Amino acid sequence: MKKVQLRAAALAVSALVAGAALTACSTESDSGSPGSGDGAKVAFLMPDLASTRYELQDKPLFEAKMKELCSDCDVIYQNADSDAAKQQQQANSALAQGAKVIVIDPVDSAAAASIVKTAQSQGAAVIAYDRPIPDAPADYYVSFDNEKIGSLIGESLVEHLKAEKAEGGILQVNGSPTDAAAMLIKKGIHSAVDDSGFELLAEYDTPDWEPAKAQSWVSGQIAQFKDRIAGVVAANDGTGGGTIAAFKAAGADVPPVTGNDAEIAAAQRIINGDQYNTISKPIKIVAEASAVVAHAFVKGEKPEAKTTLYDTPSELFVPTVVTRENVKEVLFDSGIMKAADVCTAEYQKACTELGIQ
Repeated sequence: MKKVQLRAAALAVSALVAGAALTACSTESDSGSPGSGDGAKVAFLMPDLASTRYELQDKPLFEAKMKELCSDCDVIYQNADSDAAKQQQQANSALAQGAKVIVIDPVDSAAAASIVKTAQSQGAAVIAYDRPIPDAPADYYVSFDNEKIGSLIGESLVEHLKAEKAEGGILQVNGSPTDAAAMLIKKGIHSAVDDSGFELLAEYDTPDWEPAKAQSWVSGQIAQFKDRIAGVVAANDGTGGGTIAAFKAAGADVPPVTGNDAEIAAAQRIINGDQYNTISKPIKIVAEASAVVAHAFVKGEKPEAKTTLYDTPSELFVPTVVTRENVKEVLFDSGIMKAADVCTAEYQKACTELGIQ
């Protein structure tokens, strides 16, 4: 990727963060006092513990923004730990407690349709968070553009393989087959890989996004294809990490491997040269945007749609590809990550080489 494109990407992230903040401020300025929620309850239902982001980032960021917008609102937080039935129970419990808004990142996008219908029948608004719910239109959907994420990581990998004059084919490690967002990412990856000139050796839909399951599948592919694997498109950092672990366990050279989510572990792998790319989609943006939308529903207002997806009013933000070449600019110079959190003893030398301090 060219330097100019990378610098533009870094600037785009900064502009996006600023834009989201302006949107939040604009909405808040029209909302009256921060305590105008009359004690309304808002449920924030996250899907799994396999990804660390939900406990460490989504939850605290959403809660902080809700407190800023509505100091007397009560956030009910639950994590379903990859269990769709458990998430249904959590939604029912939140409704029984009087939740006026359900913000849900569904474990199973199809199963979540019943949650949408039940909530709406009881007068509660539903915000689909990060993952869409195709079978029953929610009241709003907030996410990064998942199909774009897939095309970006795929295009970045293909561009790199061509620049390196790599030979062989590509493995594709998709996300959970029950996650509609994963299927959009998968679609985007195919748009980049199918006509790339590199053979798609095999692909796998990873149940529940579990890194261990991705690692197990990739191990089998290494045994089958050996040195024919030129690169791997993994749909997120967890499956990417599992992929890298499979190659290392096999004693094989690790080919370029993609990711998505810009987790700290992924940043470390990129800095160290183990992972080729990830996607920066600052969770602060979607968490705060969702809080703004939830607050609007609490006040009885109808949030403005920026676009529509699956017949649902939506706001989709644009992600940014991160490689070793621009990781400093996009993740550290922007303030998304701190060197103290990433550049531990194992990675200190590589961080210093990149000027990350």
